Amino acid sequence: MATTKITERVILNSILDGTADPDVLVEYAEKRLAQLDKRNESAAKRAAKKRAEGDALSETIYGLLGEEPLNREQIVEKLAEMEIETTPSKVTARMTNLCKEGKVAKTKMKVTGEDGKSREATGYILA
Repeated sequence: MATTKITERVILNSILDGTADPDVLVEYAEKRLAQLDKRNESAAKRAAKKRAEGDALSETIYGLLGEEPLNREQIVEKLAEMEIETTPSKVTARMTNLCKEGKVAKTKMKVTGEDGKSREATGYILA
């Protein structure tokens, strides 16, 4: 006897037709729930790992700050000197979180560019 494999398509079509076998539906639901649980567990592990990496970067950035304001480009440069590669966007995200926690305060500062023109930028200092 050749047994035919019951695919997801067959199960869904049988639900639509009204010919679904309750035992097959229960087995299918248990299988799908197990897959969802496994996927959620993996996602939680990945999120925890990324969160830990972000926390380490936040602590490093927090250690760089003092009474003199630093803008995000200056923070990226200091991190590069420490051989920590990051982007200004990542620095901004960490600074926003530190501001929300009340550890860091934003301030306006003047920055002179390579062309000699000065512009206003957001600086960060210890709160």
